[in-house]
Amino acid sequence: MTSAFVVTRGTGALGRAVVAALAERGARVAVPYRSPQDWDALRAALPQASLWGAKAEVSDPRSCGAFLDGAAGFLGRLDGVAAVAGAYAGAGTLEQAPESEWTAMMSANLGTVYAICRAALPRLIENRGSVVTVASRLALEGGAGSAAYAVSKAGVVALTRVLALENEARGVRFNCVLPVIIDTPDNRKAMPKADPSRWTPPAAVARVVAFLLFPESSAVNGALIPVSGR
Repeated sequence: MTSAFVVTRGTGALGRAVVAALAERGARVAVPYRSPQDWDALRAALPQASLWGAKAEVSDPRSCGAFLDGAAGFLGRLDGVAAVAGAYAGAGTLEQAPESEWTAMMSANLGTVYAICRAALPRLIENRGSVVTVASRLALEGGAGSAAYAVSKAGVVALTRVLALENEARGVRFNCVLPVIIDTPDNRKAMPKADPSRWTPPAAVARVVAFLLFPESSAVNGALIPVSGR
């Protein structure tokens, strides 16, 4: 039976790599998106992949629910979710950063995980599925100058562990990957003087995410997995 997954922000650099990794295994993948142009670019980059997409606001549980309803006919079932959606901002110390940064980071990083998990859980319980969230090593170590980001990712870690405990008996697994700096065009642009050879390629992170979504990782639940090497 063909596996079926949802990848939030599947049109971003990491999301595209996750979609590609799942497609390589023959999975069907549904992708919520904001920009039709980004969706078209994803389809063009992966012409052989079995993909379905629709516009959705993945920080809103109702929008996520509507997206899953729309994707149901294509997916047939839901075996897992890669909760990749997120963003970074770090405008200075807590008192220097604008108040809007706090709200934006909580919505983009923690709110998106909450929304898709809340909407997807009934379907995941039916199929004993799996969820992989994306936090950051800064969630454990702290991040001077990026308090909102670090705290929002710490929230992702906490929520992942809570959901792993709440759903273990129901057969749904939750695990979290912890990258540091992923080698994306946006990060290269933001840090032109840094050495990207020390960063982690999106495909390397994506392979770990794909492993955690498939049944071969069935013994892993509630894990925080560093993915900061090459």
